[in-house]
Parts: sequence; C-alpha cells; structure tokens
Amino acid sequence: MAFFKKQQLKSNGKWYPRSVTVGKPVTTDEVAARLSQISTVSRADTYAVLKDLGLVLGDYMAQGRTVKLDGVGTFYFTANATKQGVDSADEVSAKQISGVRVRFIPETGRSVNNQVVTRSLVPGNIFWEEWGGSSSSSGGNSEDDSDEGQTENPLE
Repeated sequence: MAFFKKQQLKSNGKWYPRSVTVGKPVTTDEVAARLSQISTVSRADTYAVLKDLGLVLGDYMAQGRTVKLDGVGTFYFTANATKQGVDSADEVSAKQISGVRVRFIPETGRSVNNQVVTRSLVPGNIFWEEWGGSSSSSGGNSEDDSDEGQTENPLE
C-alpha cells in the first residue's frame, strides 16, 4: 500500500495528492534477506554483493559509462556547472564543474506501438490510501516536497 497526502501548491493555489513515505528506510540487510528468500543465494552472499554495488557502479560511471541493471534501470553521472558561464566554447573547461549527481532512469518495457507497458520498480497493483499520520512520523516526502529534515536522495 502506498500513501499520499493532500498538499496545496503556493504557485497556483490548487490542491494535489503527494506521495508520502512512512517509517524508516529499508536497510541493506532487509533487502538481502528478502532476496535470499526468493532465490538460491544466501543472505550473507546477497548482502556482500549489495554492499559492493555502489562502489562498482561508481567506478563504471567514473569511466564515463552508464550502468544498466536489468529489471532495475540505468544509472549515470551528470555534472553541475558553476553559475558563471563563459563566452566561447574554447573557454569551457572541467574547472567549471562544481558538483556531480547520480541520475537514475527506471527500466521500462514497451509494446509494439512503443507505448510504455511496464515499469520495473512500479508494480501494477499499487493501492493508494490517504496518509492519516502526522508529517513528523511520515519518515519522508515525495520528490516534489521540500527537503525539510530529509537527507538528499542520491537517486535524484
């Protein structure tokens, strides 16, 4: 079950549903335990692979490559430039790069008509229910909500 809350946008005064995450984030250990239940791999082996996954992804992306994981999606780096642009292409340099972000595109499946029919991380049977708890116990916000009290999502 997924949760939403009602939120009014300041820009137009209209109300919209916004997704809400609840509870603490699922841990690597919990993911490893669940994966081991549905596969023939032990929890310890799954945990070890998951712990090294970030390092491996980062190494490939640092080589300028994207990483596509079947059933998950594609990861890649983007560069943030300083606010000071330059007047010509000859002046562009790596010194203008002020930060790096990891971007993620969930895997999708398409029909013969090129319409999206599946999204790997979005099950087709999501049941949405209005969140009745307080915002302090929600444990997170949707990507469009403020980052108040939240750490930055590394997948954005």
